Parts: sequence; structure tokens; C-alpha cells
Amino acid sequence: MIIIKNGTIVNPLNNFEGKKDIAIEGKTIVSIEDNIRANDNDTVIDATNLIIAPGLLDTHVHFRDPGFTYKEDIITGANAAKRGGFTSVVCMANTKPTVDNIETLNYIKEKAEETNIKIYQTATITKGLKGEELTDMEILAKNGAVGFTDDGIPIMNEKVLLEAMNKAKELNMPVSLHEEDPLFVYGAGVNKGKISEGLGYPGADHIAEDIMVARDSMLALKTMAKVCIQHISSKISVDIVRNAKKYGADIYAEATPHHFTLTEEDVLKYGTNARMNPPLREQSDKEAIIEGLKDGTIDMIVTDHAPHSKEEKDRDLKSAPSGITGLETSLALGIKSLVMPGHITLMKLIKLMSTNPAKFYNLPPASVEVGKDADLVLFNPEEIWEVKEEEFASKATNSPFIGWNLPGKIHYTICNGMIVYKAL
Repeated sequence: MIIIKNGTIVNPLNNFEGKKDIAIEGKTIVSIEDNIRANDNDTVIDATNLIIAPGLLDTHVHFRDPGFTYKEDIITGANAAKRGGFTSVVCMANTKPTVDNIETLNYIKEKAEETNIKIYQTATITKGLKGEELTDMEILAKNGAVGFTDDGIPIMNEKVLLEAMNKAKELNMPVSLHEEDPLFVYGAGVNKGKISEGLGYPGADHIAEDIMVARDSMLALKTMAKVCIQHISSKISVDIVRNAKKYGADIYAEATPHHFTLTEEDVLKYGTNARMNPPLREQSDKEAIIEGLKDGTIDMIVTDHAPHSKEEKDRDLKSAPSGITGLETSLALGIKSLVMPGHITLMKLIKLMSTNPAKFYNLPPASVEVGKDADLVLFNPEEIWEVKEEEFASKATNSPFIGWNLPGKIHYTICNGMIVYKAL
């Protein structure tokens, strides 16, 4: 057995916060009470000063496998997840080949079994990410896809998207949407504004996101499909989602740590490591995202973990790919940018990073309760640690946060009753 002693449980599913010991046998939490006595052959974890929370769930990651494994693969992606406190992830479908067929889906599922965390896989909405013809959503769902997304590419054909939402509603499956109208993306990865102008870079206008979010919020309302606006970045889009929820749409939104921590000005500091789609925007957009997280407009925090090679990110701003790694810094940035300034509680942060993402994808939420899977993260929210490039578990280190001192050092990640990560 594993006995965790002297820790403070923070569990959003039953809103419990308090000091208790935990006993784990096999995959399962078998006891939560005061002063559990350990036997000589038990593994004892002293969790003094540590928070014991449900394992985190990141529902927006790119593990690049198959097709781009020089950037990341399922094994290294899982290692990065464990180091970040994640016991479960949902992978996006823009691999090569894309996950629009059972063969690719099965390959990923089989390789995921080689890891010791829970890896779920989405399928594409359209064949080949071309936005023209729907995949066989029913067959893909029956074979284990947990949702549908063409992430990375917007679906411009309303008729196709309407058909997809209707089918997803019929199947009780979620649909997640990347919202950038190419007409208003003059230069990808950087906000169109004063920074892009100063750099002589054309930039991506916020209307590229706003116009798509407005359209798709209304389609979600019409179909009543479960729809997620991915990696929201614009204050106008946040308000559109807020109103769509008021109208009764079954609509969700996700935000990334980089969008609630950084702004377009950070492109000047971090160069291509601050280039992402959608881009970092103005201070007022960042503040609107934080307000959306506070009031429930934005339902979940995800990383959009997007590893790239150093050679790719060393290109100039125009040529480098968009995206940053995120799994290993996400919890810490949530503590730094949201909890420490008093925007939200630690309980709310865990809800945004574990409970709510599970709800959207119809997955069983991790919970610190007797009888539940022992999927846990143990961390000290006040302990400062330095983000070091050489310590990344991911193959990639394309992060603007290297060198930052962040709160929230993770000491253990436990999945299915196994210690899958332990800090040195």
C-alpha cells in the first residue's frame, strides 16, 4: 500500500479541503481518515506542506505522433505530462496521417498503453483536415475517439460544421473548434497591433477570432451540440461566449496559461517562443480572460502543448512555427497568475484543470475520494522552483518561461495507484 500522511486535500468534486491521510491499495483510494497507521512494507509519503489534489487533465495537447516525432512522441509527451502533474491528457488529431481513420486511432491507443498515464485521443471533424467532408464520426466514436476537432485549422464551411454539430449532438460527443478566419490573419502568430507594427510584421487581427466565435456560438445554440471554443484569446470573444451561455448554448471555452500570463509585448522579449496561434494579445484581452475564468465564462485551463524543435524555433518570426510547450509549467503559472493575485482560489484552479475538462469530454473526473482511482498530484503551492531547459521531460524546450522562478513545485504524480513522477 501507499500511505500519504500529513497533506492537505483540495478536492473540487466534493468541495472538500482539509488535512487527512490517504491509503492507496492497487489502483484505488481505500481510506481517507486521520492518522492512518502504516505497516513496515507500506510506501509512506510525507506530504507535510503539500496539497493533495486530483490528477490534472489537459484536454488540449499535441504529442506529434504519428508523423512529427522529432518534435515529441507519445512516450516523451506522457513524461512531460507526469512532470506537470497531469494524470490524463486528450491529444489533438492533426498528426500525419491525421486521425480521420481507425488505423491511426488504433496506433495511438496502442502506443498510449506503453505509458503509465491515461491518454485519450480526438478524431478530426473533416477528412484530412480539409474542411470539406465529414469523417465517419460514429465509427470513430465507437472505436474510442473522445471528441472531434480540426484543431489548427478553422472550418470555414458553415454547412459542413452544422452537419458535424448535428451528428455530434446525436452521438453525445463534444466538438472543439480552432477559431481564426484566414481572411484576417495577415501574419500568423503575432497580434496585429502596436508590437507587430513596430516589428514590421503584418500580424493576426482579433476579428479573425471574434467573427468565427460569433458564428459558431450561434451554430452551437441552434444545434445544442456540446461545443468548445479552443484557446480563447480575445476580450470580444470572451464576451460573445458569455452571452451565448446566457442564451442557453451548451458552449464551453478554454484558456491557456500563456494567454492569461503574457501579452503581445512579450514577443519583444521572447521572440519566436512567444509566437502562437491565436497570438498573445493586449493587456485588456489578458484581463478579460482572467475575468472569464473568474465568472465561469471560461470553463477550463489547457496548455495547447505544442512542441517544436530548436532548429524550427530558431528561424525568424515569419518562418518559425507557432506554439509553445506547456505541460510542465501549467500548474505553476495558474498559481502565479491566478491564485497568488487573488483572482481565484486554489480549489477553483484545480476545478479548471481537472474536473471541468473531464466534464466537457464526458470522462470520469479524478477525485480524492474512497473508491476512486488513485490519480493524484502532490505539490507545494508556495515552494519556488526555476524552469530549467535541461530539466524538461519533453523533447522540446520552446518555452518563454525558461529561467522564470515559479511557485507550485510538484513533488509527486500518482496515476492508477502508481508513483509515476517523483521530484528529485
